Amino acid sequence: MTKRIRRGATAAVAVLFAAAAGCTGPQPPPAGERGPRPAGSPAARGAGGEETGGPGAFTLLASGDVLPHSSVIERAAADAGGRGHDFAPMLEGVAPVVSRADLALCHMETVYGPAGGPFSGYPSFTSPPEIATALRSTGFDSCSTASNHSLDDGTEGIRRTLDALDRAGVRHAGSARTAAEAARPVLLNAGPGKRAATVAHLAYTYGTNGIPSPAGRPWAVNVTDGRRIVADARAARRAGADVVVLSVHWGTEWQDEPDGEQLALAERLTASASAGRPDLDLIIGTHAHVPQAYEKVNGTWVVYGMGDQIAGEMINYEGERDPRGNQGSMARFTFAPPGKPGQRWTVEKAEFIPQWYDPEAGRVIDLNAAIGDGNNGLREVRDRIRTVVLGRGAGRDGLVMGK
Repeated sequence: MTKRIRRGATAAVAVLFAAAAGCTGPQPPPAGERGPRPAGSPAARGAGGEETGGPGAFTLLASGDVLPHSSVIERAAADAGGRGHDFAPMLEGVAPVVSRADLALCHMETVYGPAGGPFSGYPSFTSPPEIATALRSTGFDSCSTASNHSLDDGTEGIRRTLDALDRAGVRHAGSARTAAEAARPVLLNAGPGKRAATVAHLAYTYGTNGIPSPAGRPWAVNVTDGRRIVADARAARRAGADVVVLSVHWGTEWQDEPDGEQLALAERLTASASAGRPDLDLIIGTHAHVPQAYEKVNGTWVVYGMGDQIAGEMINYEGERDPRGNQGSMARFTFAPPGKPGQRWTVEKAEFIPQWYDPEAGRVIDLNAAIGDGNNGLREVRDRIRTVVLGRGAGRDGLVMGK
């Protein structure tokens, strides 16, 4: 469990748009920006069409908060058999879904401690850096790292986290070690070879639990500012992004419904356009610890909250164990290229995949796969997630439950 976001009037969102942009110009992305896909993935097989012509269609998958409480860290230590921590077994149940995507995005909510520890859970998290290698082996390509826990261990926590993700071959957006890194758009390849589309990954958080930005490093963590988000999206587009995806840490914890600030910010951001083309192509939300709805706003898909992908047994604000804190969804969108240059890429298929983290076994469960194997005890959990995800009418816009 993490601290509750302060709820404010919708007018507060307007203030975000009136704030200074604070955006610098784009810099070229580093070479080798994406590591090899796991064996069997579309990009590794070269599936999806020929290697000539413009970019082809691609699938993008996103998942919720990776939040290693003490019990999760202990489970990973047990799975490693006394040799550090192994988080890969936790994610084995969803690895087939993740690795099949052309581009897979995760949310790393916590920062990493030094190799060998010490590590800690709630309320101030420092997690084992071995998580990064598990995320990569599962099939994730990039993680958002902007959250209310990004400054739990100061700038050293950020440095250790990003260093470990770099070593594992996982890109990252939302926190930075240098001003130059903060200013550079994160551009990712989505799809095979010369047919790959270029996707920009942006990430921001509502705040950092009251911990101020480090002296002289206001760029260390991206804090939500509507005007800056738009400026950064436009900079990413100028740098060559075909599709711009925003990861945003927002909302009210333990609330199934998106709050007023989420609704207002989603409305304003999806309405922003340049030369008749929306500045953002997808918004994916984290932080609330419970599944929230998907919705098409101004023609753009918004996932208000995917819930937690990994988290220990969760206690809500009434001091009671709340099983919703281990429920979540993965979002999967199939993007198709535009008919003419300069037009937006379109989502030709929108899907959600219900999942559940079993806190006793320490495993992430693909609920549809588990139910298909005869585990009907999970059907009620799956159906509840579906009800919440479709709660704002996304089914009418074509959202379906995927496998």
